[in-house]
Parts: sequence; C-alpha cells; structure tokens
Amino acid sequence: MQNVELNAIEILFDELSDVAFFVKDRDGRYLAANRTLVRRCGLRTKQEIVGKTVLEVHPRHLAQTYMAQDREVIEAGHTINKHLELHLYPNRRHGWCLTHKTPLRNDAGAIVGLVGTSHDLGLADDLHPVYRQIASIAQHIRDHYREPLCLNQLAQDAGLPLARVERLFQRVFHYSPRQLLLQSRLDGALALIEADPARSIADIANDCGYSDHSAFSRQFKALTGMTPMQYRAQQHGERPQAAPSMASWAELRA
Repeated sequence: MQNVELNAIEILFDELSDVAFFVKDRDGRYLAANRTLVRRCGLRTKQEIVGKTVLEVHPRHLAQTYMAQDREVIEAGHTINKHLELHLYPNRRHGWCLTHKTPLRNDAGAIVGLVGTSHDLGLADDLHPVYRQIASIAQHIRDHYREPLCLNQLAQDAGLPLARVERLFQRVFHYSPRQLLLQSRLDGALALIEADPARSIADIANDCGYSDHSAFSRQFKALTGMTPMQYRAQQHGERPQAAPSMASWAELRA
C-alpha cells in the first residue's frame, strides 16, 4: 500500500474517536495507526507506534492474543470479522469492541500484511426505527443472563423469527444476540471478580450462567487475553500467574 493511500485513510480514521485503525506488515510491525489507537497505547504521536510490534505497545497478555489473530490473518489468509473482545485500557477501565482484520495483498495477490479496526460498542440507539421490536429481547438477555436462555424461544415470545431477530440486532446493536449474552455474562463475571477476591472462580462462573467452568475460563481468556485468576491478580495487586503460552487464534476461539 502506497504512503499516499495510507495517509488518506489515516486522515479519515483520525476523526473517529470510537474506532482504532491500524495497518501492519507481515512481521506484525505497525505501518499506520490512527490517533485513537495511539492514545490507547499511552503514546503521544504516531511516530512512537510506527515500526513497533504489539509486544512493544500493548500489555503482554493482550499482545499474545493480538499476535495469534495476526498470524491467522497473515499466514492462513483468513479474515476476522466482528469478533467481540474486551479491551483493557491503561487506567484499568475495560470496554467492549468488535474487531475486524483482513489480509493486505500486493498487486500479485501475495499477502504483505493486514489492515484492521476495533470499533467500540456504545449504547444502542433507542431512536432507531426497529429498536422497539428487539428492545425487550435485549433487556431480557441483560436481566437474565445468569439463567439458561433459549434465543429461539425469546424470538418466538416477541412474535419474530430468530433469523429476523439476528438481522435486527445487527442493524441496531451491530452484533448478534449471542454476542450480547456473552458480553452480559462476562461483564457480570468481571464485576464479581473485582468485588470479591476470595470467591472461587467456579462459583463466579456458575453465578454468571456457565455450567461448565472450563468453558467459562476459555471464553474469558479469549476475550481478555488472561485467565480469570490472572485477571483477579491484576485487579487486586496479587502476584500474577505466568503469562499464557503462544496459541493459535483457532485455539483461543475454542
């Protein structure tokens, strides 16, 4: 990608405070980034991030996850689309985003890097014309995420086919009902871990709707880059466990 094209794209994304934009080469070095990403890395200028890898600008537990994603895109040629994940910022505030990554190819079709965005998930627009049709489903998920939920039954109760509910969720919330359920359960788990350092992770998983403790731990790690125990150690100033070993993006999604 030519510098003039990168500059034009950067100018566009610099105006979006809720989107982190980046371009990387095959070795995972940043070629371009918008101001939002620079600020979230705790840096002041774009020059401080260009040429560096995720290990140099992100906490190690997050960098491991980003590197696994990048390998899947660059080495396998896969596209990561609307992946729900949790970002932990330098001030310990956490927020949800949807990440997109796609291979960057040269004129010969060879993969030379990747381009991606991470879009913050804010509140839904309650003025959206179809909001009322799915608002009750969304609220039910948020209020009852601790319980076993059947999305098909929720759709039937609202008088809508599940496929239409899925489409309406994408239009209003920009993610699926299943992603909202996952977000709600993980938000609940984060709050419990932060509030009670003595409570067992198994109890927290069960209280947040997970009957399988190991499934909870896998999803937690895939979204935060840390195990629940490592997150607890970080939040409460305990000595953290060893950083997770490098894994493929497919393993993190399991």
